[in-house]
Amino acid sequence: MGVVLLVWGIIGFKLIKALSKEPELPMVQQPISALPKSIKKRDTFELMANYRDPFLGTLPATKKKAVKRAVKKEPVSKRNIIYSGLVAQTGSGNTMFFVTIEGQQYIMSKSEEINGVRLLNGNGQSIKVRYDGRTETIVLQ
Repeated sequence: MGVVLLVWGIIGFKLIKALSKEPELPMVQQPISALPKSIKKRDTFELMANYRDPFLGTLPATKKKAVKRAVKKEPVSKRNIIYSGLVAQTGSGNTMFFVTIEGQQYIMSKSEEINGVRLLNGNGQSIKVRYDGRTETIVLQ
Protein backbone atom coordinates (compact mmCIF):
# COMPACT_ATOMS: atom_id res chain seq x y z
CA MET A 1 0.00 0.00 0.00
CA GLY A 2 2.92 2.32 0.69
CA VAL A 3 4.22 1.83 -2.82
CA VAL A 4 0.88 2.85 -4.32
CA LEU A 5 0.86 6.06 -2.27
CA LEU A 6 4.41 6.81 -3.35
CA VAL A 7 3.56 6.36 -7.06
CA TRP A 8 0.41 8.54 -6.79
CA GLY A 9 2.41 11.13 -4.87
CA ILE A 10 5.04 11.38 -7.62
CA ILE A 11 2.31 11.68 -10.29
CA GLY A 12 0.49 14.36 -8.30
CA PHE A 13 3.73 16.31 -7.73
CA LYS A 14 4.49 16.30 -11.46
CA LEU A 15 0.94 17.45 -12.29
CA ILE A 16 1.07 20.35 -9.87
CA LYS A 17 4.51 21.36 -11.11
CA ALA A 18 3.35 21.24 -14.76
CA LEU A 19 0.17 23.28 -14.10
CA SER A 20 1.78 25.98 -11.99
CA LYS A 21 2.77 29.05 -13.95
CA GLU A 22 6.30 30.17 -13.30
CA PRO A 23 7.68 33.20 -15.08
CA GLU A 24 9.80 32.13 -18.05
CA LEU A 25 13.15 33.70 -18.47
CA PRO A 26 13.60 35.45 -21.85
CA MET A 27 16.14 33.86 -24.17
CA VAL A 28 18.87 36.25 -25.23
CA GLN A 29 21.10 35.28 -28.10
CA GLN A 30 24.68 36.36 -27.84
CA PRO A 31 26.87 36.60 -30.91
CA ILE A 32 29.40 33.82 -31.08
CA SER A 33 32.91 35.00 -31.67
CA ALA A 34 34.90 32.66 -33.85
CA LEU A 35 38.38 32.12 -32.55
CA PRO A 36 40.80 30.46 -34.92
CA LYS A 37 42.09 27.15 -33.69
CA SER A 38 45.78 26.75 -33.55
CA ILE A 39 46.87 24.03 -35.92
CA LYS A 40 49.23 21.56 -34.39
CA LYS A 41 51.68 19.64 -36.48
CA ARG A 42 50.80 15.96 -36.42
CA ASP A 43 53.31 13.82 -34.65
CA THR A 44 54.40 10.95 -36.87
CA PHE A 45 56.25 7.83 -35.95
CA GLU A 46 57.66 4.73 -37.56
CA LEU A 47 58.03 1.31 -36.08
CA MET A 48 61.48 -0.20 -36.34
CA ALA A 49 61.00 -3.95 -36.41
CA ASN A 50 64.64 -4.90 -36.54
CA TYR A 51 64.59 -7.30 -33.63
CA ARG A 52 65.14 -11.06 -33.59
CA ASP A 53 62.22 -13.25 -34.68
CA PRO A 54 61.06 -15.06 -31.51
CA PHE A 55 59.94 -18.17 -33.43
CA LEU A 56 62.72 -18.62 -35.98
CA GLY A 57 65.51 -16.97 -34.04
CA THR A 58 66.72 -14.98 -37.05
CA LEU A 59 67.16 -11.31 -37.72
CA PRO A 60 65.20 -9.71 -40.57
CA ALA A 61 67.05 -9.29 -43.86
CA THR A 62 67.92 -5.73 -44.75
CA LYS A 63 66.33 -4.55 -47.95
CA LYS A 64 68.61 -2.90 -50.43
CA LYS A 65 67.14 -0.20 -52.59
CA ALA A 66 67.38 -0.95 -56.27
CA VAL A 67 69.27 1.67 -58.18
CA LYS A 68 67.50 2.65 -61.37
CA ARG A 69 69.82 3.38 -64.18
CA ALA A 70 68.85 5.65 -66.99
CA VAL A 71 68.84 3.80 -70.26
CA LYS A 72 70.25 5.90 -73.03
CA LYS A 73 68.59 5.36 -76.35
CA GLU A 74 70.98 5.42 -79.19
CA PRO A 75 69.81 7.87 -81.81
CA VAL A 76 68.55 6.10 -84.90
CA SER A 77 70.40 7.37 -87.90
CA LYS A 78 68.10 8.78 -90.52
CA ARG A 79 68.22 6.82 -93.72
CA ASN A 80 68.46 8.39 -97.14
CA ILE A 81 65.02 7.68 -98.64
CA ILE A 82 63.62 9.57 -101.64
CA TYR A 83 60.10 9.32 -103.08
CA SER A 84 60.19 9.71 -106.88
CA GLY A 85 56.60 9.04 -107.95
CA LEU A 86 53.96 6.38 -108.52
CA VAL A 87 52.34 4.28 -111.21
CA ALA A 88 48.73 3.12 -110.88
CA GLN A 89 46.75 0.68 -112.99
CA THR A 90 43.35 1.96 -113.92
CA GLY A 91 40.53 -0.15 -112.55
CA SER A 92 42.60 -2.56 -110.43
CA GLY A 93 43.61 -0.15 -107.64
CA ASN A 94 47.15 -1.60 -107.64
CA THR A 95 49.61 1.27 -107.05
CA MET A 96 53.37 0.98 -107.33
CA PHE A 97 55.68 3.60 -105.78
CA PHE A 98 59.20 4.53 -106.93
CA VAL A 99 61.37 4.74 -103.80
CA THR A 100 65.12 5.31 -103.65
CA ILE A 101 66.76 3.79 -100.55
CA GLU A 102 70.44 4.62 -99.96
CA GLY A 103 70.95 5.43 -103.65
CA GLN A 104 69.28 2.24 -104.96
CA GLN A 105 65.87 2.66 -106.66
CA TYR A 106 63.06 0.17 -105.95
CA ILE A 107 59.45 -0.26 -107.05
CA MET A 108 57.37 -0.93 -103.93
CA SER A 109 53.70 -1.61 -103.22
CA LYS A 110 51.87 -0.99 -99.94
CA SER A 111 53.00 -3.18 -96.98
CA GLU A 112 56.12 -4.30 -98.86
CA GLU A 113 59.48 -4.27 -97.05
CA ILE A 114 62.87 -3.85 -98.72
CA ASN A 115 66.18 -3.44 -96.81
CA GLY A 116 64.32 -3.00 -93.52
CA VAL A 117 62.12 -0.20 -94.91
CA ARG A 118 58.38 -0.93 -94.96
CA LEU A 119 56.03 1.16 -97.09
CA LEU A 120 52.93 1.77 -94.97
CA ASN A 121 50.83 3.87 -97.33
CA GLY A 122 51.11 6.61 -99.89
CA ASN A 123 49.45 8.90 -102.39
CA GLY A 124 50.53 11.22 -105.20
CA GLN A 125 52.15 13.75 -102.84
CA SER A 126 53.84 11.66 -100.11
CA ILE A 127 54.53 8.21 -98.72
CA LYS A 128 54.77 6.93 -95.15
CA VAL A 129 57.57 4.48 -94.37
CA ARG A 130 58.71 2.68 -91.23
CA TYR A 131 62.26 1.57 -90.44
CA ASP A 132 64.12 0.81 -87.20
CA GLY A 133 60.95 1.51 -85.15
CA ARG A 134 60.64 4.97 -86.63
CA THR A 135 57.80 6.20 -88.88
CA GLU A 136 58.60 8.92 -91.39
CA THR A 137 56.58 10.77 -94.03
CA ILE A 138 58.51 11.51 -97.23
CA VAL A 139 57.19 14.01 -99.76
CA LEU A 140 57.45 13.71 -103.53
CA GLN A 141 60.62 15.21 -105.06
